[in-house]
Amino acid sequence: MKKLLLAGASLAFLTGPALAAEGLKVDMSNGCSFTIQLRSDLAPKHVEQIIKLASSGFYDGVVFHRVIDGFMAQGGDPTGTGSGGSDLPDLQAEFTQEPFVRGTVGMARSQDPNSANSQFFIMFAEGSFLNGQYTVWGKVDDEGMKCVDQIKRGEPVDNPDKMSKVTVQ
Repeated sequence: MKKLLLAGASLAFLTGPALAAEGLKVDMSNGCSFTIQLRSDLAPKHVEQIIKLASSGFYDGVVFHRVIDGFMAQGGDPTGTGSGGSDLPDLQAEFTQEPFVRGTVGMARSQDPNSANSQFFIMFAEGSFLNGQYTVWGKVDDEGMKCVDQIKRGEPVDNPDKMSKVTVQ
């Protein structure tokens, strides 16, 4: 009985703060900033992991390494190469019918649907071909997209823009 109660208390401690957070403020090296509204209603495990990483400073100084005009900006790899991730375990997919439209934030992954870890992407435009195949965990509003639109393009990006500071709000 004690073991069950402790496990329940631990789960409430881990999910409580994550589900209470509303957004991530991203300050960029180019001087602008934007907020990602968290969608724990769609992807609670992904949001929890993103909050853990942001709270630990994991994203501070990390670049947007793959930025394709008319498609998306991808970041979250501490190596800046697109092949790195965090020390936390990969996540099981939390696919929904939420559409990939301008401002949608999704988790990057390999061909394995259950390989998302720390990398994410922000959509510049509609991308319905991604619907139901990638986890949606956030949204940048129209005002914030003015900043996202300023991120330097490239694959890889020459002298890429960095997330100077990412804070949980």
